[in-house]
Amino acid sequence: MKVLHVHAHYDDYEFTAAGTFELWRRKLGAAFQPKVLVCTDGKAGHHFRTREETGRIRLDEQLAAAKLGGYDFELLRLPDGRVPREACLQVTIELLAALWKAIRDFEPDYLFCPPLPDDPLAGVHNDHITIADAVRRVAYMINVPHAFTPEYPADETASRPCKVPVIVNVYDGYMSGANSHDIAVDVEEAFPKIRELTWCHHSQITEWLPWVGRHNMAPPSSEAEWSEILRARFDRNNRELGIRSAHAVEVFRVTSWGVVPTLDQLHADFPPIMAGASKLDALAARLKRWQNAG
Repeated sequence: MKVLHVHAHYDDYEFTAAGTFELWRRKLGAAFQPKVLVCTDGKAGHHFRTREETGRIRLDEQLAAAKLGGYDFELLRLPDGRVPREACLQVTIELLAALWKAIRDFEPDYLFCPPLPDDPLAGVHNDHITIADAVRRVAYMINVPHAFTPEYPADETASRPCKVPVIVNVYDGYMSGANSHDIAVDVEEAFPKIRELTWCHHSQITEWLPWVGRHNMAPPSSEAEWSEILRARFDRNNRELGIRSAHAVEVFRVTSWGVVPTLDQLHADFPPIMAGASKLDALAARLKRWQNAG
């Protein structure tokens, strides 16, 4: 099982899918191959550190989290070798080409990425919706071998098929009040690991998030204090989504951007799906409609 998490920033993975990936790892052991692809340079998210210092610190934090979480980490590079700039990410040919190559090189079974808002009044983070839009736009091209050979030259007479993944959206805190989900996974068992992985992003948790003001949080002085704040975040998300549980829960929405799975496939592949908190009847009907349309 190869699973790729594609998102804009250092720490986006830890706040959206780390618990599910940890349960997947416990379920499958060495057969589980997780990878996290970060698509910006991390230089913009601070208020007293320079851009260069911020980028170095955040990269080090992500590397520490990757080591602790047991996943491969890759920083997206455009065809010319540059890492896309944080805060002003745009869908360009170069971004699409870089995503296309990274996905084709790894050939995941599942790809997780941010969602696009259904509600035009929903708040968004520019980088998040750019990655969501870019993944959606590039999805069909994953198995189109000549789509970006101008950017990545190859022998165009010797193409091979490339696996197209199931593409799943994660929760996005910047769309608070406008999120929706199909699948809920109880990750309470993995909460200690989520706490450790998120705490690796120390500059974000103790410096930037309190400053930026979207989370109404005082700077935690210890991992124990951060644990209480993290628990409150999960509780708030559950209330937003109408999930009646005191446990930590991660949620996902299945798209038709890539391969359309069956509900049985999702049950077999995913860590245990919460029946009461998931919207499986509506998901089953949607999957059937997509499969019939294909």
